[in-house]
Amino acid sequence: MSFFLGRKEELARLQRLARLKKASLVVIKGRRRVGKSTLVKEFAKGKRYISLSANPPAPLVTAQMQRDEFADQLCAQLGLPRVTFLTWSDAFRFLSAQIKDEETVILLDEISWMGETDPNFLGSLKTWWDQYASEKSQLVLILCGSISIWIEENILGSTGFVGRIALVIHLKPLSLPESVTFLRKKGFKGSIYEVFKILSVTGGIPWYLDLIDPSQTADENIYEICFAPSNQLIDEFQIIFHDLFKKKGEPYRKILHFLVDGMKTRQKIRQLLHLSEGGTVDEYLTNLVGSGFISEHYQWSLKKGTIGKQKLYRLSDCYIRFHLKYVEPYQDLIRQGSYKKAAKGRLPGWDSIMGFQLESLLLCNREFLFKALGIDDDIVVRDNPFFQNPTTRNKGCQIDYLIQTKLNSLIICEFKFRKNEMNSSIIKEIQDKCNALVVPKGFGKVPALFHIGGVSSKVEESPFFYRIVDLRDLFPEL
Repeated sequence: MSFFLGRKEELARLQRLARLKKASLVVIKGRRRVGKSTLVKEFAKGKRYISLSANPPAPLVTAQMQRDEFADQLCAQLGLPRVTFLTWSDAFRFLSAQIKDEETVILLDEISWMGETDPNFLGSLKTWWDQYASEKSQLVLILCGSISIWIEENILGSTGFVGRIALVIHLKPLSLPESVTFLRKKGFKGSIYEVFKILSVTGGIPWYLDLIDPSQTADENIYEICFAPSNQLIDEFQIIFHDLFKKKGEPYRKILHFLVDGMKTRQKIRQLLHLSEGGTVDEYLTNLVGSGFISEHYQWSLKKGTIGKQKLYRLSDCYIRFHLKYVEPYQDLIRQGSYKKAAKGRLPGWDSIMGFQLESLLLCNREFLFKALGIDDDIVVRDNPFFQNPTTRNKGCQIDYLIQTKLNSLIICEFKFRKNEMNSSIIKEIQDKCNALVVPKGFGKVPALFHIGGVSSKVEESPFFYRIVDLRDLFPEL
């Protein structure tokens, strides 16, 4: 990318470590394309920087090939004659000799690719850190990777690295305001409606946002990166999914498809997988949450404010959801150049599509929602999507986003993505949810509407809503 944006908190934490003048071991994890390497490069400005990555996994890639790639990159960056390492211990000792008495950042990128071909890799890395690297007072060594499961099991959860890691960063997508700024800085001059169309498909993933052509409309961009023959993201999901789960991927794929059309409980997912009671489904869900594909939302007691045992699981990655729902079923036609419905926004039910996508986008930006509603996070007791099971006495209901405050107010948030303004039928729709939600005595139900297409004067003037948030007002047009 031609510019760097955001990540102020992560950079501040890294800079604090650098000021300590002692060797620091850092782990940065996060989904593919989220900008991990870019963050490290920004942090390393003004410092000596060595970036070493591995070959992508493939059947014929050997441990020696990975060491050769490591040697080639190291020697090329430092202007040294080519060398060969027969063991990882040799490679790391040679690297030690290149660390001078100056601020130095070393990045071992896609660490799992380096380690999975040689069972001695992690032991060699740990020994090297203990005996050599930890003595380099101005060194920040960063282990970086997209495969969170491998990092959790082999580094963060390993007794060999206990007490050695100074900082762990789980890098998330750019926030909503940062993503809007990114597109504007790239030169995209479309309306806020068009901006939200793009963000509802891409989320705040910097690499995807950088694919946007500012001279094209939102619909043209979405077609080009998702539906055009040989588009840039046509194999993206397969690459991400294979990296994470390899041959064990079928149950994970099924769970993602179960969640495409809405949130589900662990029990419901277990039933859909036809699994008996046990820990297997918990392992699947834990790994999907750790990988950033899905999020878990605890349900809670409205009366006591305490977290309950039940969770809702939601497909939270905007791009993955869009791909599984609207791209994957037509991939053969897309590759042939025969899928023309998607060209220029002619997918059927586009507003409905964007409604689900917008919900995922907004739920990843809770601080933004609090600010838009004018509430401080210190008065929030609990907040999450909320599901009320039906009983013989009460109806079931599902709330897009429920915020419980210390003032015993329950803010019932509804998200709508429509190009044209909504009429007064939206009041009845949300009133039905409010009526169905059973609340403790003395609690107030406070409906709030987030939208992007406008509302009629009857809705605007109605005393029903506590807040009507027009997202266009928060991001003025150019």
